[in-house]
Amino acid sequence: MGKRILLFLLTNILVMTTIVIVWSLIVSYTGINGSFQTGGPGLGIDFVSLGLFSILVGFAGSFISLAMSRMMAKWMMKVKVLDPDGSLTAQQREVVEKVHRFSRAAGLTHMPQVGIYPSPEVNAFATGPSKKKSLVAVSQGLLDNMDDDAVEGVIAHEVAHVSNGDMVTMTLLQGIVNTFVVFFARIVAIVLSRFVRPELQFIVQFAAIIIFQILFSILGSLVVSAYSRHREFHADRGGGDLAGNDKMAHALRSLKAQVGRTNVKDHTDDSAVATMKISGKGGVMRLFSTHPDLDERIARLEQR
Repeated sequence: MGKRILLFLLTNILVMTTIVIVWSLIVSYTGINGSFQTGGPGLGIDFVSLGLFSILVGFAGSFISLAMSRMMAKWMMKVKVLDPDGSLTAQQREVVEKVHRFSRAAGLTHMPQVGIYPSPEVNAFATGPSKKKSLVAVSQGLLDNMDDDAVEGVIAHEVAHVSNGDMVTMTLLQGIVNTFVVFFARIVAIVLSRFVRPELQFIVQFAAIIIFQILFSILGSLVVSAYSRHREFHADRGGGDLAGNDKMAHALRSLKAQVGRTNVKDHTDDSAVATMKISGKGGVMRLFSTHPDLDERIARLEQR
């Protein structure tokens, strides 16, 4: 899974789970009617109130995750943010210059923060809550293992993500998915709690909500992953417009060669070694991939 999407999804699940736990504790200790049960016929669920609650929690979790995305990326990936006006090495200054040059070409009025993180993997990502507060980061492994044209293609691709504003679109989509996750997790939990003694109903319902919310979130990631694959093609086109199709295609071919060398060395499909992620999985697992197959991406660029 791509770095920015993985961080976003993990943060989203943690935030939503925290909100639900806090809400459940408030209901338990205050005695307010927050179970969304009416005691009426059928399932006895107040679907209107539950629906409004699900929308509130779903979009709150999504937008809080977006707001935290840049901070979480810096912390989890140990990103060193480069100060354009500070003392930088020649390599660091080249990275900053490339990001700023492509950002200006893309029409961005605020330059993204630029960072390098200490990892041998060939990787890069862009994240942030808005175009004005974005981060473009590359791994040290990418700078050490790719030539200048390939690095330019990779950086142009990441700047295109910022320019496209697709993190906001991803957030709105995740908010919709979250809404359904919260809604159906509570319905299942309420139904399951009916099969135990009254004194155990709260515990069963509480545990079921957490478990099914996580399970439904994993299923919901299929939708998010499908959109992520679509936006990678869009960012490839944007990267081609900024750096040139030849450099963008060269970056993808270099990435494919790098992954191939890693796989031969380790005799495994090292899914972590990818700047924009190669999808080497088949079957059902392919549906969870956030990035399309590199050969398909290269072919689309060559057809432009």
